[in-house]
Amino acid sequence: MAAVLRTSHGEAEREEEVAEESSDDEMAGRSREDGDTDPIKIYRKDDHCAEMFRTLTTFRDSSLLTDLALTTSGGARLRLHSCVMAAVSSLVENDLKRGVNEGEHGYSISLGPDVDLRGLDGIVEFAYTGVISHLEESTVARVVAAAQALGVRRVLDFLREREKSSAAAEEENTGRSICATEQIAISLHSIQQLWMDRVGCDVVLDAIGASLPAHRVVLAASCDFFRGMFSSGMKESALSRVSLPFLSASDLEVLVGSSYAGALPLSWSRVFEITCASLRLQYQPALFLGLDFLRRELDPYFCLDVVSFAEAYQVAELLRVADDFVSRRFQKVARTPKFRDLSAERLSRYLNSRELCVPSELVVFEAVESWIRAEPETRLRLARELMETVRFPLMTFEEFRRVRSVKLWSEPDLKGLYEEVRERFCSDEAAPLSRCRVYLPKRVLVLTGGDRISEDLGRRCLSGEVWFGNSLMNHTGIKKTMEWRRLGEMPDPARFCHEAAVLKDQLYVFGGKKYYGAEDTLNCVYRYDPIRNSWERMADMTNKRCCFSVVAVGDNVYAVGGRCHRRYLDSVECFSPAANCWSVARPLDLALGGHVAKVLQGRIFISGGLNDENPCLASLFVYRPDKGSTYLASMSRARARHCAETLDDLLYVAGGITSDANRTAIDLLACEVYDPAADAWTAFSALPVPHVGAGSAVLEGKLYVLGGYSREDYGDIKMVHRYDPAARRWENMGKMPGPNNDLRASVLLLPPSVRVSKDISDS
Repeated sequence: MAAVLRTSHGEAEREEEVAEESSDDEMAGRSREDGDTDPIKIYRKDDHCAEMFRTLTTFRDSSLLTDLALTTSGGARLRLHSCVMAAVSSLVENDLKRGVNEGEHGYSISLGPDVDLRGLDGIVEFAYTGVISHLEESTVARVVAAAQALGVRRVLDFLREREKSSAAAEEENTGRSICATEQIAISLHSIQQLWMDRVGCDVVLDAIGASLPAHRVVLAASCDFFRGMFSSGMKESALSRVSLPFLSASDLEVLVGSSYAGALPLSWSRVFEITCASLRLQYQPALFLGLDFLRRELDPYFCLDVVSFAEAYQVAELLRVADDFVSRRFQKVARTPKFRDLSAERLSRYLNSRELCVPSELVVFEAVESWIRAEPETRLRLARELMETVRFPLMTFEEFRRVRSVKLWSEPDLKGLYEEVRERFCSDEAAPLSRCRVYLPKRVLVLTGGDRISEDLGRRCLSGEVWFGNSLMNHTGIKKTMEWRRLGEMPDPARFCHEAAVLKDQLYVFGGKKYYGAEDTLNCVYRYDPIRNSWERMADMTNKRCCFSVVAVGDNVYAVGGRCHRRYLDSVECFSPAANCWSVARPLDLALGGHVAKVLQGRIFISGGLNDENPCLASLFVYRPDKGSTYLASMSRARARHCAETLDDLLYVAGGITSDANRTAIDLLACEVYDPAADAWTAFSALPVPHVGAGSAVLEGKLYVLGGYSREDYGDIKMVHRYDPAARRWENMGKMPGPNNDLRASVLLLPPSVRVSKDISDS
């Protein structure tokens, strides 16, 4: 299971995919280098408690490291772990506090005649699993007797509540009062408290600088090193003290603490030491959390350290993630001091990668130049080879002026190289490899359905096609395009004005229209699995819908408003993919179509739209399925059939239509962004052309608006535009691959087999 990251500002998780950072990474790097900032974050492993008690149960069944014997008057004898039993039994806890278990083989407790094996088994099962699985009327008295003898208050409290409850409510009460997950969490916390109070500890670990008492069985359950030491007959298995001269006391305490808490306090200043120690000892909780920190907290300043670490310890998956990060954040990574320490081999690998993401060739040149300049005496001889990775013919004249101005060319050995570079820049016949730079995003834009005008401009036709943007290409100067590939066809019928959502890396397509008539609205739902390259029919929506919006919240999808035949809808329904069923949610305050719903900070925001009474609305509100709508600051312009996306905790809206004084719909190019913290809108750069009914998505920190039409002449807009928040401008990304009106854009992870790299000579 994934680790949960908890900080003083709440919970947050970073996806492995790359997004643009809003902070100044160079300033952050300088602060970290000076030691000014190194925030500590607590990483927790969700399933640590369950894993720990499963292992302890296995140890118990094998009589491994047991140090407590419970015997009944009937002669039954159970070998157990004292710290586990002390977590539920006040009798055992008090014995440990008195030190009665001190000795090589622990100690034993003889129970009175009221305790039999059946009742004792129930208590032991509760201690190791958090439940009593066969609690029948005939066994309750036996379990009570054992619980009283051992002082197991939690079981007594549960049985007391169970007895008070009515027969009808008995099952409900049982589930509520004795939840296994909660009970073993309480038990592990109690064991942790024993360790902190140094109660029941049966081994002392001597590290560099200090010693640390602990429980053998807890160490063995967490760490392969200690499991082998304590269970394989090594001399240390019989010793009360174990020397660890290769480990500092501070690191040891952090590692051992992860066994008891399933958590680690981590920061960049400590994570490499902790993870190194975890790898050496195969200390599983700490190792999992350390590697998870390195993967999730990657930033431009530390990513190269992670690359070196992963390479040195042969952690292949972490190396892949770190390399991917460097390639996709190359511009910022190249500005850090650590970039200049890269080996020539690894630098060359990044520069030649199809995953290298750069806004221009000047970035590549400056990276190469700064790396050579860091150690010119040894690196000048590599200049020619590295300069081959720069596509000089793609530069603008302004960019090449900056190339010409660098002092590097004054080196005697490089004067001839500069002439070659200049010739390549000026040449009209660029080599195939220099015609453009191809970049393969990790996830891709996927377009579904839509319609377009025929080649003779005489009619419109629907499409069931599915396309994906395999790669982005930088051409000469600022010219950029997207390489589109056909993924296949949606199941019949072809549709437009539909909706799409991605949940757990699977694509869902909802409703829409199958033709242009009033009665052609759909309610069918399909799911596409990219791994199997197959479509599956799911449960139909309760209502037929077009011109509506869907949002994925948690594990569910909400279909909001829309239009059915000639009627606007206020209804909302919720789809559970796991159960493959729909349920009705609270309706909207008003019927609405042509609006957009998006999830921001866990809440559903709905912007704009129209209905029979309103040609366009400027409203923005938060919709809660259980409570209804809360209205927020309105947009500066009313709009419908627009695009809206969330990025960096902000809501961006672009394009669509608005209405004039005569209530006539007209194109709207204006764009604005909403800040929920300030409840305020701010304008940003207007679209270059109308995009009504366009698709939109956020890919790697940039907003894409795809296709649509112009309300003025109903002509197709066959262009893709991309907004870069960092540069604060729209970029032309080329043309649509096929259908371009009332389609939907999604971001999906496709298998590598679908995305074979395109030969640059074909571009």
